[in-house]
Amino acid sequence: MVDWRSIESKWQRRWMEARIFEADPEPGRPKFFLTVAYPYPNSPQHIGHGRTYTLTDVHARYMRMRGYNVLFPMAFHYTGTPILAMTRRLREGDRELIDTFLNVYGIPEGDLDKLKEPLGMARYFHEEIKQGMLEMGYSIDWRREFTTIDPHYQKFIEWQFRKLRQGGYIKRGSHPVGWCPKCQSPVSQHDTKGDVEPEIGEYTLIKFRFGDAYMPAATLRPETVYGVTNMWVNPDAVYVEALVDGEKWIVSAEAAEKLRLLERKVEVVRELRGSDLVGGEVENPINGVSVPILPAGFVDPKNATGVVMSVPGHAPYDYVALEELKRSREELLKYGLDPERVESIQPISIISVPGFSDLPARDVVERLGVSGQRDSKLEQATKEVYRAEFHRGVMKPNTGPCAGLSVQEAREVVKEEFSKRGLVDSMYELLNRPVYCRCGSECVVKIFRDQWFLDYGDEGWKELARRALDRMQIVPEDLRAEFEYTIGWLRERACARKAGLGTRLPWDPDWVIESLSDSVIYMAYYTIVRWLKKIPPDRVTDEVFDYVFLGRGDPEGISRRLDIPLELLEAMRREFTYFYPLDSRHSGRDLVPNHLTFMVFVHAAIFPEELWPRQIVVNGSVLMGGQKMSKSLGNIIPLRDAVRRFGADPLRLSLLISAEPIKDADFSPKLAQTCRERLERLYGLAREVVENYSEGEYELGHIDLWMLSRLHRRIKETTEALDRFEVRKAAHTALYLLSQDVQWYLKRCRRRMETEEGRKTVYAVLMRVLDAQVRLLAPFVPHVCEEIWEMMGRKPFVSTAPWPEYDEDTVRPDVEEAEEAVMELVEDVRNISKATGIKPKLVCVYTASEWKWRLYTEALKQRLEDRVEFPKLIREAMKSEELRKKAKQVQRYLKTIVEEVSKLPENKLRSRLKAGVLDERAILTDAKPYLEEELNAEVRVYSEEDPNKYDPANRAEKARPYRPAIYVE
Repeated sequence: MVDWRSIESKWQRRWMEARIFEADPEPGRPKFFLTVAYPYPNSPQHIGHGRTYTLTDVHARYMRMRGYNVLFPMAFHYTGTPILAMTRRLREGDRELIDTFLNVYGIPEGDLDKLKEPLGMARYFHEEIKQGMLEMGYSIDWRREFTTIDPHYQKFIEWQFRKLRQGGYIKRGSHPVGWCPKCQSPVSQHDTKGDVEPEIGEYTLIKFRFGDAYMPAATLRPETVYGVTNMWVNPDAVYVEALVDGEKWIVSAEAAEKLRLLERKVEVVRELRGSDLVGGEVENPINGVSVPILPAGFVDPKNATGVVMSVPGHAPYDYVALEELKRSREELLKYGLDPERVESIQPISIISVPGFSDLPARDVVERLGVSGQRDSKLEQATKEVYRAEFHRGVMKPNTGPCAGLSVQEAREVVKEEFSKRGLVDSMYELLNRPVYCRCGSECVVKIFRDQWFLDYGDEGWKELARRALDRMQIVPEDLRAEFEYTIGWLRERACARKAGLGTRLPWDPDWVIESLSDSVIYMAYYTIVRWLKKIPPDRVTDEVFDYVFLGRGDPEGISRRLDIPLELLEAMRREFTYFYPLDSRHSGRDLVPNHLTFMVFVHAAIFPEELWPRQIVVNGSVLMGGQKMSKSLGNIIPLRDAVRRFGADPLRLSLLISAEPIKDADFSPKLAQTCRERLERLYGLAREVVENYSEGEYELGHIDLWMLSRLHRRIKETTEALDRFEVRKAAHTALYLLSQDVQWYLKRCRRRMETEEGRKTVYAVLMRVLDAQVRLLAPFVPHVCEEIWEMMGRKPFVSTAPWPEYDEDTVRPDVEEAEEAVMELVEDVRNISKATGIKPKLVCVYTASEWKWRLYTEALKQRLEDRVEFPKLIREAMKSEELRKKAKQVQRYLKTIVEEVSKLPENKLRSRLKAGVLDERAILTDAKPYLEEELNAEVRVYSEEDPNKYDPANRAEKARPYRPAIYVE
């Protein structure tokens, strides 16, 4: 058994003592600077966080072993309101939060009092998270640690904001923001449960006449108003008749409150039930057609106005709801509706879409087999119809001025033209509602007056951001479209608020800069923080940052004026210019629409092009047994608890091995235990090799050359995978596939191990394998690799050892192909035995003759150049007088290999061409001792043309290259 805790603490201590992860400028040595989103300390980290940070650490360790001077720093994000909300809930005795802290995160009850004040909570979890990072073995330069409320950092943020304001990117105005009505504060991703970014959209309100009032129906597809057949209201909801800016509207009670937050003057006249509205008629303002108001439980009174226009021809939800209502005579009579009138309502076709009938909603609902309004497939149906219509739809002649226009064009016509006639209005709403503040309240949209905004909607700034993105590598590349989309839709965004921890807005100190705005270029601050701390904060002015980051100003003059040692200024400038630009930024996919894209914008605004970031690496999250982690499911495992349960290295491996970074990893305790057992087997084999190894020169045989060939092939595959950041593939190759190769080698060498010379040769080969494998695995499982490295007598650390070099000359396709023939022979004999029920006592193997190999090689060449063709091969064969005599046999053989070679993967094709003609008889004869032991039978190897062969069933002539014929008795 491996004492994981002992090994981990030993190497974590030694790394710290040797300071091997502290990176200083080394002119002439290539650098690699990478960061990961710094954590927000309002709770301990769980294994979901562990994946993102472990992936980053793998990248850092890999690049360090590739010879780079790697800087991997860490800080803590105290800014914002989440900590305020959490401490307030704790002080108010929130049982859910207290239960989470005590029973999910295992916080001692006696520590709860420390968490009731914002700074107390931040500092408590800061240390908790840091200890978890140390225990996971992250290769961080801790000298550069800071928090976002440190005085020096606040000076840096003040400089950042003054730069943005000077560039015209910060403005003051009134704009919609996500808003918590309880906290009375704007909210963004860090302020919400589940870290959900409130997505604000603008609904078009079509004003349907209802007596002397209007019923404004909210829609994101105003062009479909021509296809309205009825109106939907929720019969159980409360609606109000209200004067909205002096105009009488009927909307849900919740909508009335939302409209007030959007700075509409709202005066409620009376309340009424939705059921009171059912059966009434409204007039479509676009064409004057009257349509009935019908009941629908799916209408959410909290969404927009609580009034929905029904377009069953083009909206799957409306189609299904209408059809269900028609079949429910009892429901119709309950509300006094005329069944015949409702049954006569037919969908109206207004959009022509290639590939669909006149009614796309019906097409998709029927094709997907949607069973009813609660069927989850309805969402898929809606997206499919809307996407098809938006991109390919053309408005039909019955749509007035929109006829002949694309759906996109018609949408703008309805909004612009009809708004001039007072027929439409608008309101903001959260598109991804419900979104909850960390205090527990549901968030809404509010027009915030005299607010400070970062103007991400500025087209000039967007163009700069696109240029910066174009220069960057995005991993995986598929996600570039998400960044491009985010740059496109971003608009004015509130960058300050009146509450929370953080930096005061330098020109308006009543405001505190919010957490998604002070965390976008902090990677520049990492490069200088250890020097900056030596300067009193009151002497750190914009002049200092202008010189250090932009090279502006006279350092000697700055030194005199601010009484800052010149060598400190020059050290900061030297460190920044050495490590910048940022080489790689790691984060979860949920930060693409905010943090990561904001980083691109702000770098482009402040820094010259040569200092823009070079790469963003994005990863998915972690599932537990196929489910998202949540308190309600009881499947959250705190990171430090997981380290104690499974060990750091098994935990690291289990977070990496189940999926490539962009996919969601599926963690389970069973997987972690399996990883632990696999690593313990590696450790056990390493101990055996070290104990039995003796130095010397040994003659290598076929199987030794095979093992070394496989080793270098695995080195190449692992390296290429990590260069593409295919971490799962790299770990799988270095641990599982290479270990499989070792197990085959050991199996093949069982007889050799019975002699002293054979045993020494085997362990000498395995020592070479182990030397490379432990280095290949060091980025993934560093603690056990350090232990094995020391066991092998290597110094000082595997973490700083050079990455294994691939030697192409050691890769032997001929040897590998030959050994594959041995493997396949064993498999073929077992299959024959299974199919016939024969327990073999004698196995006769017949290898292909020379002429078959010659024609097979010709077929490989033809396939590589273009394609293999039977007539060409026949012509080649008939040049030989010998083969003309056996023309029928040759034809049968060629038909077989044409089909076989045509299906060969290209890598196998090239490998076999490079291997050339194998002496299969010699190879299999050499493997006879192994084959006889493995098959528990006598094995005889013949050439198919051997006149003395034993072949009672005439199997020999069926022999082909790589597929010897077999006779079993």
